[in-house]
Amino acid sequence: MAGLAQAIDLSHGGPVTVTAAGGIDWDQKNQTVTAHDQARAVRGNVTVDADVLIAHYRKKASAAAKPGTEKLGTGAPPPKATPVAATTTNAQGAPDETGSNEIYRLNAEGHVHIFTPTDQAWGDHAVYDIDTAILILTGHGLRLTTPQDVLTARDTMEYWSARHMAVARGHASATSSDGRRIVADTLVGYTVDPDAPQPAGATPAPKAPTEAKPGQGTDPAQPGKLQRVEAYGHVILTTATEIVTADRGVYLPDTGLARVVGHVHVTRGENQLNGAAAIVNMKTGVATMTQAPGRRVQGLVVPNGSGGSAAGSSSGGSGDGKTAGPPATTPPGKEATQ
Repeated sequence: MAGLAQAIDLSHGGPVTVTAAGGIDWDQKNQTVTAHDQARAVRGNVTVDADVLIAHYRKKASAAAKPGTEKLGTGAPPPKATPVAATTTNAQGAPDETGSNEIYRLNAEGHVHIFTPTDQAWGDHAVYDIDTAILILTGHGLRLTTPQDVLTARDTMEYWSARHMAVARGHASATSSDGRRIVADTLVGYTVDPDAPQPAGATPAPKAPTEAKPGQGTDPAQPGKLQRVEAYGHVILTTATEIVTADRGVYLPDTGLARVVGHVHVTRGENQLNGAAAIVNMKTGVATMTQAPGRRVQGLVVPNGSGGSAAGSSSGGSGDGKTAGPPATTPPGKEATQ
């Protein structure tokens, strides 16, 4: 699972351009600009399409922190925020375009489609908080796609631009183009920071096209690719040969290895192994059971079964899975299952 190459980030990138087929209303009292019918907002390489778009604006402060960094403890003064002027068409009036106003929140309602040159997201409703650089999608058919992965959720889909983190809640699933699949109550995916220093001698990542066209891909090896996936609650890993269930787990796409802990069951055909923890190679489809010292891995092996034999061992690892493999951390607003 290679991941998000062109982040969905509206917190910077110049003016926000809002257009619509059905007209635009400017409410000076509530300080909103509402676009009706085939509404579109564009900023940099990010495009938001919806039935209705509502842009909330305010007087621009004399100095503003970089969106999303004030809570992260960067330890250095953030650069001055880029002035944001709302540019509209088909309106009787518009907020001051000289730069005295700024858009701080964008609401999208109905048939929401957000895309960059590489990534696309769909939902019924969307709220993008520019101050915190957090996008929240709700409704039916929540989906986020990248050149290599498809992420779905039942309840909410969140993208935290400043933290390079995507959160899918409610029967969440992540499926790679080669068929590897992870399902859990909550999935948290972390991407490589595109601003992080690259190794010496590395080729700089190409710049994004100026106009976003959904479905165009870029080199998946560039910064922004999926680096780590954490799964919480009713975890299911599916490979070409096995199905693995557990309470929680961590998956590292670069290595293809997943570490799962808590009520682990590995099933291959009619054969099954049970234990406290396992390491699953999502590329080869081999799962290795681990267990606490002095305890045994339990299994059911059917002779001449259609599934062959499942790999298992009783070496290494503690029963709670905390001494081997990368530990799972608590997702935003959630406590890890013990």
